[in-house]
Amino acid sequence: MSDTRIMMVDDEENILRALRRTLAQDGYQVEDFARPEAALERARGVRFDLVLSDFRMPGMDGVAFLNAFKKLQPDAARIIVSGQTDLEGLQAAINEAEIYRFVEKPWEQYDLRTTVRQALAHRAVTIDNRRLADRVRHQQTQLDEQGRLLARLEKEFPGIGNVRRTADGAVLLDIDD
Repeated sequence: MSDTRIMMVDDEENILRALRRTLAQDGYQVEDFARPEAALERARGVRFDLVLSDFRMPGMDGVAFLNAFKKLQPDAARIIVSGQTDLEGLQAAINEAEIYRFVEKPWEQYDLRTTVRQALAHRAVTIDNRRLADRVRHQQTQLDEQGRLLARLEKEFPGIGNVRRTADGAVLLDIDD
């Protein structure tokens, strides 16, 4: 069983059931919510890898929900699912909520499952890239510190950094001093 957690938010129960059936084929841990406020409350205590949200919901639309969700869990992938194409709203979802993709209702099961897998793979690569960049920054900090230490030692003991080596890399010691 997969440990990937997916949140689904839609005010229509039949859509939630259909999404659950589609995504259950891949063994994800799925939680669904008919109210965005309840979903946000759950997101305060449980980590999700991906969230699928309806675009048009009463009280809070998908863009507002995903913006609030992004503040709680910035690393989770975000997908909008909607039967209505509102270009201005879609643009806001892309620019503000940074959605990974827009999926039209009704969806093809294969397309939705593929989109979810791609979103999760993209999320994993993004997180890995951030981890590697943090590691490089940490290593660069260490190198900078070593460079400062070497410069200080060179100033205090001129020539300390000059090392003579043999062709195979062995250090030559000057025992005349």
